[in-house]
Amino acid sequence: MNADEVVRYLQDNPGFFEEYAELLAQIYIPHPHGGRAIPIAERQILTLREKSRMLEGKLAELIQFGEENDAIGEKMHRLCLALLPAADLQAMLQALYYNLREDFAVPHTALRVWRGAAEGTEFAHPGDEVRQYAAGLERPFCGPDANPEVLSWFGETAAQLRSIACMTLRDGGECFGMLALASEDPKRFYPEMGTLYLQRLSELLSAALRRYV
Repeated sequence: MNADEVVRYLQDNPGFFEEYAELLAQIYIPHPHGGRAIPIAERQILTLREKSRMLEGKLAELIQFGEENDAIGEKMHRLCLALLPAADLQAMLQALYYNLREDFAVPHTALRVWRGAAEGTEFAHPGDEVRQYAAGLERPFCGPDANPEVLSWFGETAAQLRSIACMTLRDGGECFGMLALASEDPKRFYPEMGTLYLQRLSELLSAALRRYV
């Protein structure tokens, strides 16, 4: 019999070690972390301990992710409560910038809306290239290489920025603006990061702005 046949035999005959229980005490195998031989029962205990440690690590990781998501969800809720009662466009924009800076710790924010004729930097219509770029984004963009014109929205701080997130503002299928978040930290907005909450932020802001534009 070869090794595979032995494995299949033991799988097909789970009562084998019940009939030959004394065999378990006679079988010695190498220790996983050393050269000495140990009984098979001890090896099983070591294997179970290793699996237990792995499961504990995964559980701790899941708990951490859950706590982080809960915290972000609370911040999104507070932002929503801040935007809803805004009496006018300027009050809504002030609430947006304040919450992104103080609650989400986003150091730099830039908003452009190319529908409507309100006053302010936010309504300085960008070029066609940026509008086409925004319309083509199927999900928020995160990374170090931002569109040059979008980067220029941050003025003098643009040279120090190392990561940026761009998300479109839409009314149905029509793209009417873009929100950009930026940081000097290259790991703040990176290409592989999840964008679920960024997408929710863009949808929330889109709904809030539609009241005024």
